[in-house]
Amino acid sequence: MTASAHVLVFRPLIQIMRARGDEVEITAREYAQTLQLLELHGLEAEVIGKHGGRSRTGKARALASRLRALRRWAKGRNFDVALAHGSHELTITARRLGVPSSTTFDYEWAWLQHQLGCRAATKIVVPDAIPPERLRPYGVDENKLLQYEGLKEEYYLADFEPDPSVLDAWELNPARVLVVLRPPPDVSLYHRHSNPLFPQTLDLLGSRDDVHAIVIPRTDEQRAFVQQLELPSVIVPDRAVDAQSLIASADLVVSAGGTMNREAAALGVPVYTTYGGRLGGVDEALIRDGRLVPLSDPRALQLQKRSTDLLRIRRDPHIMLDLLLEAA
Repeated sequence: MTASAHVLVFRPLIQIMRARGDEVEITAREYAQTLQLLELHGLEAEVIGKHGGRSRTGKARALASRLRALRRWAKGRNFDVALAHGSHELTITARRLGVPSSTTFDYEWAWLQHQLGCRAATKIVVPDAIPPERLRPYGVDENKLLQYEGLKEEYYLADFEPDPSVLDAWELNPARVLVVLRPPPDVSLYHRHSNPLFPQTLDLLGSRDDVHAIVIPRTDEQRAFVQQLELPSVIVPDRAVDAQSLIASADLVVSAGGTMNREAAALGVPVYTTYGGRLGGVDEALIRDGRLVPLSDPRALQLQKRSTDLLRIRRDPHIMLDLLLEAA
C-alpha cells in the first residue's frame, strides 16, 4: 500500500480473505496518512520505504530502494499471488520472483506508473468507464484486462455506515454549511499543472461566517500551509480522521483529487472537482451522469444545507476480490 486510499480499497478484501482462512501479508510505504489509516483500521503492515518527494530524481531513488527492500522481504516466502493498487514496485518485484500479480487503479493517465506496473502485472483490474484502448499503450490487451461495473468506492464502502460522532471533535454550528475540502496531489508526477482554483476556493470559504470548511490535507506540509493561513472558518484535523463519515456528514465536498470525489459520489453527497490535470474515464462518466461537477470559479459553489437523504450505491466486494485473484 503506497497511498492512503489503498488502505480503504483493501480493507474489506483483506477481511474476506482472512475470514476464509487465507494468509495475508501487508506492506506499506510511509506516505501521507497511509500508516495512520492502517492503524485506524487495525491492520498491521511491514513498512518498506517512503515517498521520493517532488523531484523525478528523488522518486527514482525511492523506487530503486523500495524494489531492493521488497525483494529482500518477499524472497523465499512462497507467496501465491500479489495484489496492488497501482504499486508498480509490487508488480515488478512479484514478476522478478515468479509470483503472479494483479494491480488495480481508476485513473489511466499516470503514464510512467502504468508503463512500469501494467507491463509487470499478470492482470489489470479497472472500472468499465475506462476505455480499453487507453490502456493498450501500457501493454494491456484483452487477455490481461478485467473490468468491473461502477466505482471502486461503491465496493469498499458497501459495509460502511457513517459515524455521527465524527463531528464531535469540533464545536460546529449546525446552521452553517459544512464543506469538506481535499487539496491537490502536489507531489504526484501526473499532476504537474499549477492549480489556482483550490487556494481560491479555500480563501473564499475560509472567510465566510456561514460556512465550516474542514480541510483534509494529504501531507504534513499541506497541513502546515493551511494552518498558517489562519482563515477563521477553516478547520484542519491534526491527524488522519474518519474521512468517509466526514463526507457523509457534509453538505458538499470540494476536492482536487480523485478518491474523495468518488467517495462523495458513491455516498450521494454533492461534489465539485477542482482537479487541474487530464480527466480520466471515471470522472468523465461521473460528470456526464451529473454526479460530479467541474468547478471553474469558486463563486459558482452552491452553498446550501443538504436536505435529502444519501442515495447510495453498494456493490459486493467479493466481486472485486474475485477479479483480482484471477491472476493466481
